Amino acid sequence: MEFSNINHLAVLLCAALNLAFGALWYSPVMFYDAWKKENGLNDIDFEDVNFAKLYTLSFSLALIMSYNLAFFLSAQTTDWLWGLTAGFLAGFGWCAPIFIAIALFEKRSWRYIAINATYIVLYFSMIGFILGVWR
Repeated sequence: MEFSNINHLAVLLCAALNLAFGALWYSPVMFYDAWKKENGLNDIDFEDVNFAKLYTLSFSLALIMSYNLAFFLSAQTTDWLWGLTAGFLAGFGWCAPIFIAIALFEKRSWRYIAINATYIVLYFSMIGFILGVWR
């Protein structure tokens, strides 16, 4: 595992994709209303949010996740199929299960779990694909 085997532009794209895909996934076009309902939130709850701080922190965390997966996929033999598979396995096998376990202890609904866990699995699959393709 070498830092020089990492495509840093691909990692930046993957981190930015977290914000873009999240904006779509949690938008009114997709799951915004259901997500708000499952969280007991309304539009007033977002009036005092510092979105610059929120997006900066979210991007930083996405950068960590993207670099982490990029290190796992740093072998020269990595291709789009292995990237997609590894991303899916990371999302489905590691990230979603811990999220689900926490949500169960928090007594969250299955709808809440499905919305967020599916996002996690799809996001990791997408970034794995990108990191596999854009070597």
